[in-house]
Amino acid sequence: MNPAIERLIGRTLRAIRAGDRHLAWNAPALAGAPDSIALASPAFAAYAAIPPRHAGTGVGDNISPPLRWSGVPEASAELVLVIEDPDAPLPRPVVHALATGIPPVWQGLPEGALSLPAGGLIRLGRGSFGRRGYAGPRPVRGHGAHRYVFEIIAADRPLLLAERFDLAAVLASLAGHALARGRLVGTFERA
Repeated sequence: MNPAIERLIGRTLRAIRAGDRHLAWNAPALAGAPDSIALASPAFAAYAAIPPRHAGTGVGDNISPPLRWSGVPEASAELVLVIEDPDAPLPRPVVHALATGIPPVWQGLPEGALSLPAGGLIRLGRGSFGRRGYAGPRPVRGHGAHRYVFEIIAADRPLLLAERFDLAAVLASLAGHALARGRLVGTFERA
Protein backbone atom coordinates (compact mmCIF):
# COMPACT_ATOMS: atom_id res chain seq x y z
CA MET A 1 0.00 0.00 0.00
CA ASN A 2 1.14 3.53 -0.69
CA PRO A 3 2.74 4.82 2.57
CA ALA A 4 0.92 8.18 2.35
CA ILE A 5 -2.47 6.48 1.99
CA GLU A 6 -1.66 4.01 4.77
CA ARG A 7 -0.63 6.93 7.02
CA LEU A 8 -3.93 8.72 6.28
CA ILE A 9 -5.89 5.57 7.13
CA GLY A 10 -3.85 5.12 10.32
CA ARG A 11 -4.50 8.71 11.44
CA THR A 12 -8.21 8.33 10.68
CA LEU A 13 -8.40 5.16 12.81
CA ARG A 14 -6.11 6.46 15.57
CA ALA A 15 -8.82 6.56 18.25
CA ILE A 16 -10.02 3.03 17.44
CA ARG A 17 -8.26 0.41 19.58
CA ALA A 18 -9.23 -3.12 20.58
CA GLY A 19 -8.43 -2.37 24.23
CA ASP A 20 -7.07 -4.30 27.17
CA ARG A 21 -10.34 -5.88 28.30
CA HIS A 22 -10.10 -8.59 25.61
CA LEU A 23 -6.47 -9.53 26.33
CA ALA A 24 -5.88 -13.13 27.43
CA TRP A 25 -4.49 -11.55 30.62
CA ASN A 26 -8.01 -10.44 31.55
CA ALA A 27 -9.80 -13.67 30.57
CA PRO A 28 -11.93 -15.33 33.27
CA ALA A 29 -9.84 -18.51 32.77
CA LEU A 30 -6.86 -16.72 34.33
CA ALA A 31 -8.73 -15.05 37.18
CA GLY A 32 -7.03 -15.78 40.47
CA ALA A 33 -3.67 -16.73 38.93
CA PRO A 34 -1.13 -14.47 40.64
CA ASP A 35 1.14 -12.17 38.64
CA SER A 36 4.24 -13.83 40.12
CA ILE A 37 6.33 -14.82 37.09
CA ALA A 38 8.94 -12.23 36.11
CA LEU A 39 9.12 -11.97 32.31
CA ALA A 40 11.80 -9.94 30.49
CA SER A 41 13.70 -9.76 27.22
CA PRO A 42 17.37 -8.95 26.65
CA ALA A 43 16.23 -7.30 23.37
CA PHE A 44 14.11 -4.52 24.92
CA ALA A 45 13.15 -3.10 28.32
CA ALA A 46 9.61 -3.08 29.69
CA TYR A 47 7.47 -0.46 27.92
CA ALA A 48 10.36 0.36 25.55
CA ALA A 49 10.48 0.04 21.78
CA ILE A 50 10.85 -3.43 20.30
CA PRO A 51 13.83 -3.43 17.89
CA PRO A 52 13.02 -3.50 14.15
CA ARG A 53 14.73 -6.92 13.95
CA HIS A 54 11.67 -8.32 15.74
CA ALA A 55 9.10 -6.39 13.66
CA GLY A 56 6.88 -8.14 11.14
CA THR A 57 7.61 -9.04 7.56
CA GLY A 58 8.06 -6.00 5.35
CA VAL A 59 8.99 -3.85 8.35
CA GLY A 60 11.65 -5.95 10.06
CA ASP A 61 13.16 -9.43 10.07
CA ASN A 62 10.13 -11.07 11.79
CA ILE A 63 12.33 -12.91 14.28
CA SER A 64 10.81 -13.52 17.71
CA PRO A 65 12.75 -11.81 20.50
CA PRO A 66 14.60 -13.76 23.18
CA LEU A 67 12.66 -14.06 26.44
CA ARG A 68 13.70 -14.87 30.02
CA TRP A 69 11.53 -15.67 33.02
CA SER A 70 11.73 -16.70 36.66
CA GLY A 71 9.30 -17.53 39.43
CA VAL A 72 7.55 -20.47 37.78
CA PRO A 73 5.77 -22.53 40.48
CA GLU A 74 7.22 -26.00 41.12
CA ALA A 75 3.82 -27.61 40.53
CA SER A 76 3.73 -26.35 36.92
CA ALA A 77 3.31 -28.94 34.18
CA GLU A 78 3.46 -26.63 31.16
CA LEU A 79 4.00 -23.00 30.20
CA VAL A 80 1.97 -21.06 27.64
CA LEU A 81 3.10 -17.90 25.86
CA VAL A 82 0.72 -15.42 24.21
CA ILE A 83 1.71 -12.23 22.39
CA GLU A 84 -1.10 -9.75 21.70
CA ASP A 85 -1.55 -6.21 20.35
CA PRO A 86 -4.45 -4.51 22.19
CA ASP A 87 -3.99 -1.31 20.17
CA ALA A 88 -4.99 -2.76 16.80
CA PRO A 89 -7.97 -0.95 15.23
CA LEU A 90 -10.11 -4.08 15.48
CA PRO A 91 -12.77 -5.42 17.88
CA ARG A 92 -10.23 -7.71 19.61
CA PRO A 93 -6.46 -7.66 20.13
CA VAL A 94 -4.36 -9.21 17.38
CA VAL A 95 -2.69 -12.46 18.49
CA HIS A 96 0.90 -12.31 17.21
CA ALA A 97 2.03 -15.64 18.67
CA LEU A 98 0.62 -18.53 20.66
CA ALA A 99 2.90 -21.25 22.03
CA THR A 100 2.10 -24.17 24.35
CA GLY A 101 4.05 -27.17 25.62
CA ILE A 102 6.91 -25.05 26.94
CA PRO A 103 8.62 -27.11 29.66
CA PRO A 104 8.32 -25.42 33.08
CA VAL A 105 12.01 -26.07 33.80
CA TRP A 106 13.04 -23.79 30.95
CA GLN A 107 14.02 -20.30 31.99
CA GLY A 108 13.46 -18.65 28.63
CA LEU A 109 13.33 -18.91 24.86
CA PRO A 110 16.14 -17.98 22.49
CA GLU A 111 15.68 -15.51 19.66
CA GLY A 112 13.68 -17.05 16.82
CA ALA A 113 12.21 -19.88 18.92
CA LEU A 114 8.65 -19.04 17.86
CA SER A 115 9.31 -19.36 14.14
CA LEU A 116 7.94 -22.20 12.05
CA PRO A 117 8.69 -25.01 12.12
CA ALA A 118 8.97 -24.96 15.89
CA GLY A 119 9.88 -28.61 16.29
CA GLY A 120 10.67 -30.15 19.65
CA LEU A 121 8.33 -29.67 22.57
CA ILE A 122 6.80 -26.29 21.70
CA ARG A 123 3.48 -26.29 19.84
CA LEU A 124 2.52 -23.19 17.89
CA GLY A 125 -1.14 -22.26 17.68
CA ARG A 126 -3.07 -20.11 15.24
CA GLY A 127 -2.87 -16.41 15.87
CA SER A 128 -5.10 -13.80 14.29
CA PHE A 129 -5.91 -14.31 10.64
CA GLY A 130 -5.08 -18.04 10.95
CA ARG A 131 -1.31 -17.55 11.11
CA ARG A 132 0.88 -20.02 12.99
CA GLY A 133 4.18 -19.02 14.49
CA TYR A 134 5.50 -15.59 15.30
CA ALA A 135 4.17 -12.55 13.45
CA GLY A 136 6.09 -9.49 14.63
CA PRO A 137 4.79 -5.96 15.13
CA ARG A 138 3.53 -4.28 11.98
CA PRO A 139 0.99 -1.63 12.99
CA VAL A 140 -0.66 0.62 10.42
CA ARG A 141 1.48 3.67 9.65
CA GLY A 142 0.26 6.79 11.44
CA HIS A 143 -1.90 4.86 13.93
CA GLY A 144 0.46 5.71 16.79
CA ALA A 145 2.43 3.51 19.15
CA HIS A 146 1.10 0.01 19.71
CA ARG A 147 1.73 -2.07 22.80
CA TYR A 148 2.72 -5.72 22.41
CA VAL A 149 1.81 -7.72 25.51
CA PHE A 150 3.88 -10.86 26.07
CA GLU A 151 1.99 -13.08 28.54
CA ILE A 152 3.36 -16.25 30.12
CA ILE A 153 1.07 -18.61 32.01
CA ALA A 154 1.97 -21.64 34.12
CA ALA A 155 -0.55 -24.51 34.02
CA ASP A 156 -0.87 -27.27 36.62
CA ARG A 157 -1.47 -29.91 33.92
CA PRO A 158 -0.64 -30.40 30.25
CA LEU A 159 -3.20 -28.63 28.09
CA LEU A 160 -5.60 -30.79 26.14
CA LEU A 161 -5.63 -29.27 22.67
CA ALA A 162 -6.42 -30.40 19.14
CA GLU A 163 -3.67 -30.41 16.51
CA ARG A 164 -4.69 -26.94 15.30
CA PHE A 165 -5.63 -24.65 18.16
CA ASP A 166 -6.27 -20.98 18.79
CA LEU A 167 -6.40 -18.67 21.80
CA ALA A 168 -10.01 -19.55 22.63
CA ALA A 169 -9.09 -23.26 22.88
CA VAL A 170 -6.05 -22.46 25.04
CA LEU A 171 -8.08 -20.31 27.43
CA ALA A 172 -10.78 -23.00 27.68
CA SER A 173 -8.13 -25.61 28.54
CA LEU A 174 -6.51 -23.26 31.09
CA ALA A 175 -9.77 -22.64 32.99
CA GLY A 176 -9.17 -23.71 36.57
CA HIS A 177 -5.58 -24.76 35.80
CA ALA A 178 -3.60 -21.51 35.71
CA LEU A 179 -1.11 -21.42 38.59
CA ALA A 180 0.71 -18.15 37.90
CA ARG A 181 1.42 -15.67 35.17
CA GLY A 182 3.65 -12.81 34.15
CA ARG A 183 3.82 -10.24 31.41
CA LEU A 184 6.12 -7.92 29.54
CA VAL A 185 4.98 -5.00 27.39
CA GLY A 186 6.98 -3.63 24.47
CA THR A 187 6.00 -0.94 21.99
CA PHE A 188 6.33 -0.38 18.26
CA GLU A 189 5.29 2.49 16.00
CA ARG A 190 5.44 3.18 12.28
CA ALA A 191 5.37 6.85 11.36
